[in-house]
Amino acid sequence: MNHKAEAQFVPLNIAVLTVSDTRTLETDTSGQLFVDRLQGAGHSLAARVLLKDDLYKIRAQVAGWIADDSVQVVLITGGTGFTARDSTPEAVACLLDKQVDGFGELFRQISVADIGTSTVQSRALAGLANGTLVCCLPGSTNACRTAWDGILNEQLDARHRPCNFVPHLTQAAACESRG
Repeated sequence: MNHKAEAQFVPLNIAVLTVSDTRTLETDTSGQLFVDRLQGAGHSLAARVLLKDDLYKIRAQVAGWIADDSVQVVLITGGTGFTARDSTPEAVACLLDKQVDGFGELFRQISVADIGTSTVQSRALAGLANGTLVCCLPGSTNACRTAWDGILNEQLDARHRPCNFVPHLTQAAACESRG
């Protein structure tokens, strides 16, 4: 159900992190999908980084963005599987002030149509940290498309009703109250 009321669109500054031991920025179709979608929706790309799957490097990068007042959303693709190297959820979970349990649940629910029961192996998660929304998603381009089109596009739009994440994002809330 999509209710767009008389609220104004609030462009957000969104950082994109790709976690991969094999991709480069040139071959990173998942991160590029996020960049294309967020810019197409009217948001700004705050930063784009590609890191090897290393728990502490991931944690340090995300912690830096959480501490940066200019970053309102962090989208992470990759490192959410079950291999020994997959450590994105473990790197990020301890940084979150509040988990958004419904994010992973909804992602898995809408993924069933594409990947069936394999969705149970998704460790997608999201949460709020220091007024920043952090979302961890699988590394496949299709998973990122599913997340953006099925969840993020509406939840990062201040006009979406009955609720969205924009009022909870520190800098966006300050901009909305001034605007």
